[in-house]
Amino acid sequence: MADLTAVEICAGAGGQSLGLELAGFEHALAVELDENAVNTLRKNRSDWDVRHGDVADEGAWDPKKFTDIDLLAGGVPCPPFSIAGKQLGATDERDLFAWAVELAGRMQPRAVLLENVRGLSMPRFSAYRQHVKDRLKELGYWSDWKLLHANDYGVPQLRPRFVLVALRNEDAPWFEWPEATPCKDTVGTALFDLMAENGWPGAEAWREKANDIAPTIVGGSKKHGGADLGPTRAKAAWRALGVDAMGVANTAPDESAPVDFVPKLTTEMVQRIQGWGPDPDYAWDFTGRKTAKYRQIGNAFPPPVARAVGTSIANALNRKGQPKELSEAEDEVMHDRLYLALKNAPAALTEKELVKLAGEKIDPPTFERRMAMLARDFVIDEDDQLGGRAYRLVGFKGFIGQEDHERHARFAEMRSRIS
Repeated sequence: MADLTAVEICAGAGGQSLGLELAGFEHALAVELDENAVNTLRKNRSDWDVRHGDVADEGAWDPKKFTDIDLLAGGVPCPPFSIAGKQLGATDERDLFAWAVELAGRMQPRAVLLENVRGLSMPRFSAYRQHVKDRLKELGYWSDWKLLHANDYGVPQLRPRFVLVALRNEDAPWFEWPEATPCKDTVGTALFDLMAENGWPGAEAWREKANDIAPTIVGGSKKHGGADLGPTRAKAAWRALGVDAMGVANTAPDESAPVDFVPKLTTEMVQRIQGWGPDPDYAWDFTGRKTAKYRQIGNAFPPPVARAVGTSIANALNRKGQPKELSEAEDEVMHDRLYLALKNAPAALTEKELVKLAGEKIDPPTFERRMAMLARDFVIDEDDQLGGRAYRLVGFKGFIGQEDHERHARFAEMRSRIS
């Protein structure tokens, strides 16, 4: 395989980094905001160029110096799209998805890989996704979205992630999404050696009880307290597997613990559930105190999933396999027809005109609700005319690098709590 290079933004503690390295990519640069994660990256890869700072601050790094790379990758912040949050999308100061697309336009890598939470795949963000896809097309990239589950790539955890892959048109015909191979492990079989290492007499019975994959690990953020394994529903799922999800333990239970003891996981166990180890290829050391380690692990893109997607991208860039027509290779995104009608309208249009142009049957309450949703991510002018109120799409609210964007002030104000 040809040598391939990558720049990784919002690199976290190295889940995607390790997976891409195993797929054949050499890091030219990794940029991360969280100091603990930066320390972890530097500890594991001392020869990498790892920058600490806001990835959108050119004082931290200069994109113009990295215009000859093969892959731009990153796990841009999840809270703007998380189902557990307010889903502010483009108006969240942490949203860097659209900015990363513009960054690709400036750097012109051969491929782009961006991953985020399942929430970005929901109807709430259909127009946002369409905006991203249309912009990538304008920049000369074919792109596709896919919801991937970690347990389909050897990780004993559900963990759905919504992944965007974009390649320049000349490389795109060789891209294939990685084939799913269901995980053979359960929580019990994956963690038995770690759970039994201090002589707990209940370890074998626990292994039989923990006979399913894990619910999604929730890393949390600096806005919340100490480490635990997720919201109420997740805690109940963990309890059914014989795990106390109210926090993380310092050590595995020892010989003094009763057979029917309900243990907590250690950070090493959470690390295993996220896809690090026991295979030596996935060895990784985390820095910081227990809660800091847990957050780094819990917020990561599982390395085996990153490796699978990275390998598919590397195969396309190296022209392996048989090329396909792009129309056959692409899994079309569900278009938001009302957004497209607004975008393509030659002038301000009334509700009746927009509904006709969209080609959908939309009753007035539904129209108002969908317009309100669109207005969360896009600037829409409204004007009362003789034929009724008219609407015109003016622009996108998201941060794409503007020097005067309000994101800068909000980010500066919230920086100590952003992670």
